[in-house]
Amino acid sequence: MLLCIDVGNTQSVFGVFTGERLERSWRTKTDARATADELALTIRGLLDGAPVSGLAICSTVPALLRELRDMVIGYYRELPAVIVGPGVRTGVPLMVDNPKEVGADRVVNSLAAHHLYGGPAIVVDFGTSTSIDVVGPKGEFVGGALAPGIEISIDALAAKAAQLRKVELVRPRSVIGKNTVEALQSGVVFGCAGQVDGLVTRIIAELGGDPAVIATGGLAPLVLGVAETLQHHEPDLTLIGLRLVAAKNRP
Repeated sequence: MLLCIDVGNTQSVFGVFTGERLERSWRTKTDARATADELALTIRGLLDGAPVSGLAICSTVPALLRELRDMVIGYYRELPAVIVGPGVRTGVPLMVDNPKEVGADRVVNSLAAHHLYGGPAIVVDFGTSTSIDVVGPKGEFVGGALAPGIEISIDALAAKAAQLRKVELVRPRSVIGKNTVEALQSGVVFGCAGQVDGLVTRIIAELGGDPAVIATGGLAPLVLGVAETLQHHEPDLTLIGLRLVAAKNRP
């Protein structure tokens, strides 16, 4: 089985593939202070003795990249492993001013989106940030937009406004909130949906064509059915992309 690991700023996602089939996946909280040994213990606990034949990893947390490499060397030295970064074959041309600035997760998502839906495509990743990535007709990453994520927005309101507080992230019963909690939920959820619709509509006007619009990320279910431009939901998009990267870099 191939073990794929996506380490984000807030959450980490683990998945195991047999061939092209995702057998199981897990989502855990990211700890930027975790050591290589702690990461290995977490993985062993999740796998519960299941054998692994290779690893594919990407991370947007620089502090954890060294620990992930040390974990691979210390615990999986005998297995083929790829950590997405400069020099790793992805098959995704980066058509931007500075390719080194593009997060590994955005590259991997672009690869998976083109594999599943062809091009052009737009990936909306609802995570710590809401990232909108644009994939060209030939699978190239052509740029995108970044905005504060849903959870960051509600945390900022609670921290900066004396009479507001952090609330449960759920879709409210109506846009017009009848109390402070519902008003906050409405502003964050429906506001994010409107922001996404506005950006995607402008991107399509600039890009042209009829791109597939794909939602992914841990917070995507909050906005599905609210944002009118979202066409597909692929919760395992990054894991699928990591599987494809592993295939391209197979010894």
